[in-house]
Amino acid sequence: MTVTPWPDGRLIAFDTETTGTEWEMDRIVAASVVAVGAGREPEVTTWLVNPGVEIPEAATAVHGITTDRARADGQDPVTAIAAIADRLVSLMDGGSPLIVFNARFDLTLLDRECRRYDLPVLPDRLLSRELLPVIDPLVLDKQVQPYRRGSRRLPDLCAHWRVRHDKRHASDADALAAARLAWRIGRTYPRLGAMDLHELHALQVERAAQQATSLQSYLRRTDATAHVEGRWPYVPHTTNSASTDTAEGKQR
Repeated sequence: MTVTPWPDGRLIAFDTETTGTEWEMDRIVAASVVAVGAGREPEVTTWLVNPGVEIPEAATAVHGITTDRARADGQDPVTAIAAIADRLVSLMDGGSPLIVFNARFDLTLLDRECRRYDLPVLPDRLLSRELLPVIDPLVLDKQVQPYRRGSRRLPDLCAHWRVRHDKRHASDADALAAARLAWRIGRTYPRLGAMDLHELHALQVERAAQQATSLQSYLRRTDATAHVEGRWPYVPHTTNSASTDTAEGKQR
């Protein structure tokens, strides 16, 4: 039986805009789930969320969503977070991989939002009972071109890989850009594009940990307390979970 390479199949991409970069305390103010590829029309679902807290001016300066707008037009957070999780699960249970740029941040934050409102977390909702397969273009980019200099933020990777990125800091545009990046890397490196999705997921778990260890060692040359979280694609909740990692947080 011929197996379709994952870049040629349906890809599900997810992105959030938030109140900040600390997953234990910050909130989702916008999110998008985008299904693309496989010769079918894109499906884009977007939520504007009233996070129930003030949106800091620094966050508004990034994504343009004010507290007043979120309160006036945003959905109740319990309704929105439940709908986001339901949409992701319905698509992932269909066999499609989930594409998330810097997955560790967005998926950990979604996990914490579900817990905040006593909603089932993604692994408990999925038929597999595991949050996989996930594809993170940031992890793959560092894997295939580890010594390339320069920024690895989303707009810079889009420019490097020559993929379209319509509007920075809009969750639907960022999700689409992440899907395009994953597709481009999978096409450029056929060995990755031909991998079984579960094997690719396991490879990223290993590589993300190695990348974090390497970056942490570098940062500790000047800061002995520097910590870079290595768990991926999300950080399981514990009473001692770090709020964010030193170097990455929400990379945009």
